[in-house]
Amino acid sequence: MRHHLLSVSVAAVAATFAVTAMPAAANDKLIELSQKDENWVMPGKNYSENNFSSLTQINVDNVKNLKPAWSFSTGVLSGHEGTPLVVDGTMYVHTPFPNITFALDLAEPGKIKWMHKPKQNPAARAVACCDIVNRGNAYWPGDGKVGPYILKTQLDGHIVALDAKTGAEVWKMENSDIKVGSTLTSAPYVVKDLVLVGSSGAELGVRGYVTAYDVKTGEQKWRSYATGPDADLNLADDFNIKNPHYGQKGLGTSTWEGDAWKIGGGTNWGWYAYDNATNMVYFGTGNPAPWNETMRPGDNKWTMTIFGRDVDTGKARFGYQKTPHDEWDYAGVNVMMLSEQKDKDGKTRKLLTHPDRNGIVYTLDRETGDLVSANKLDDTVNWVKQVDLKSGLPQRDPEYGTRMDHKGRDICPSAMGYHNQGHDSYDPDKQLFFMGINHICMDWEPFMLPYRAGQFFVGATLWMYPGPKGDRQNYLGLGQIKAYNAISGKYAWEAMEKFAVWGGTMSTAGNLVFYGTLDGFIKARDTRTGELKWKYRLPSGVIGHPMTYTHNGVQYVAIYYGVGGWPGVGLVFDLNDPTAGLGSVGAFKNLQHYTQMGGGVMVFSLDGKSPYDDVKVGEYAAK
Repeated sequence: MRHHLLSVSVAAVAATFAVTAMPAAANDKLIELSQKDENWVMPGKNYSENNFSSLTQINVDNVKNLKPAWSFSTGVLSGHEGTPLVVDGTMYVHTPFPNITFALDLAEPGKIKWMHKPKQNPAARAVACCDIVNRGNAYWPGDGKVGPYILKTQLDGHIVALDAKTGAEVWKMENSDIKVGSTLTSAPYVVKDLVLVGSSGAELGVRGYVTAYDVKTGEQKWRSYATGPDADLNLADDFNIKNPHYGQKGLGTSTWEGDAWKIGGGTNWGWYAYDNATNMVYFGTGNPAPWNETMRPGDNKWTMTIFGRDVDTGKARFGYQKTPHDEWDYAGVNVMMLSEQKDKDGKTRKLLTHPDRNGIVYTLDRETGDLVSANKLDDTVNWVKQVDLKSGLPQRDPEYGTRMDHKGRDICPSAMGYHNQGHDSYDPDKQLFFMGINHICMDWEPFMLPYRAGQFFVGATLWMYPGPKGDRQNYLGLGQIKAYNAISGKYAWEAMEKFAVWGGTMSTAGNLVFYGTLDGFIKARDTRTGELKWKYRLPSGVIGHPMTYTHNGVQYVAIYYGVGGWPGVGLVFDLNDPTAGLGSVGAFKNLQHYTQMGGGVMVFSLDGKSPYDDVKVGEYAAK
């Protein structure tokens, strides 16, 4: 598929850099920037995507003194997912549709250095699955000749490179066609001089793919699909050679009936991780389409798969399918967090940990794809009894399966998963993952429907409600926060929340884990015990994750507010039918009594210290 340039001349840009390519330099600089406390240069802070900061100025002993330092309203309602970026004294803030990007001056917080407000085809709103969210921007530091750039995605399917200093568009490419229901909601991901971007729209029968573009020019370098022939899947010659029982060649078509793979989903709208040593990028593919499993017999490979792909070529070196023939919309795109730990035999291994929507938290050896552990996110997960570590296959409980002419009841987790798009954190000192969890179950009744391009292609009616540990009378107890050890498989502590902890967590060496709640709080707990140490009421509910940075020696904690996303569609679009919003309206029927729409970023520091403590900052200076 040939992509077209919509703004500046690709040829001119390409010619400029044909003789100045420095493939590793920009990547090295991005790694260097990610290691500095004053920066937060990618959604998960670093390529390990651990959302962990070594800062201790704010710690478990003084967090009670955390107060608002400054705030910024984006002027946009709907859900604000992801987190801001901070690079060298500038905060880059993104919004849901219309996908505005603000560059804010941290020396005079809230002052807008530049704003990029793209004109988009409003038809994109109609084909967005679950609110009109966006999960963030990416930063490319430049190579000394051009850049730095801010990379962003738009709901109408475009990826755009902006001059980080001026906000001017450098290049713009069409990645997804909204006429067939393909949108863009994920954050771009920069590795070396490539920018990776996924795709959305499995609920409309979109066939998923990930694409790498030259970050300088927008030229497409490679594209790899989730379904179809091996050439389209872009499989390495030795694909899954370490684990042939996962499956190898020919399965992207043979595990589907006829040409169903062409409208089979497997989009990837979640998060990425990258290991400089393996040179692999890691991500998950989403649910097969349609949700009604009767309409697509077979394992439906390679939807629901954790891929490890060579970042230079896109070739898949391993792929592990977690939920073959998914029956419940357990889209497998959730966060991938990298760590190095000793396994139960005392061997130090390079690991990848992934809390999946299906209620299992998987840990793989990221060099080989070997499955190291697979444990339930909560003991109320019931569709699966356990995962066989040798075969990698889930051992299902047929009582909670779905099929035509049958209404499945009390299936846990619901289609929203026990974990969704939240970006979680890992403390390498404590070897604990801090995870924001949903606690939602469902009834499921499938129905048949035809495929029509650009229209919803789901085929199931859902009723959702709190899990067994929640309050089903009052629709509360829909979430949890947990600390997990991937080697022992045990939880160090856990606590219930009124609503899903949708946005994820950020942990620090100050023995703190921060997270936001749908009902509008930012909270901090002691990472050692789970004890609640601090909270603050925000103007609206939270579906993004916190971040932290320093500026002029002061540590700040920042978080988006702005309720929405899948759990907030009832509130955002004023829906009342409990089956609307693909079942989420019923589950979150009480959310409207705790928060309303808003949109912005709130920043905290000890005693609210900020540049405005100097009252002259930002004042008009008469000439």
